[in-house]
Amino acid sequence: RLLRWSLVLGALYDLGFAAFMVLAPQVPTRALSLPLPGERFYLSLFAVLLSMLAVLYLVAAEDPRRYSAVVVVAAAGRCAGAAALALGAYGRPDLRGLWPLAAADLTFGLAHAIFWRGQR
Repeated sequence: RLLRWSLVLGALYDLGFAAFMVLAPQVPTRALSLPLPGERFYLSLFAVLLSMLAVLYLVAAEDPRRYSAVVVVAAAGRCAGAAALALGAYGRPDLRGLWPLAAADLTFGLAHAIFWRGQR
């Protein structure tokens, strides 16, 4: 049950972020003090990919045993994303807004992994 909730919450987090990137990109960039990319095309493409991941998380939440590969990739991918965001922010005060994103990804990644392990 906890695994399902972590996957659903992760999906909603990603879908919310994807929506902001397309509909109001200035909101997260201001809140996190991050620069916008030069072309809006990149935000739209990233939003599509993030939405695809979110849908996969929702599918996996319905039957985590059947979609165990998605759960494993979700946990590993979130942790890898956290590492990438932290490396991007390290030593860059202008990118300090990446730290909360890294923390969120690490939290979701560890939750998925711990709850998956507890379910097996």
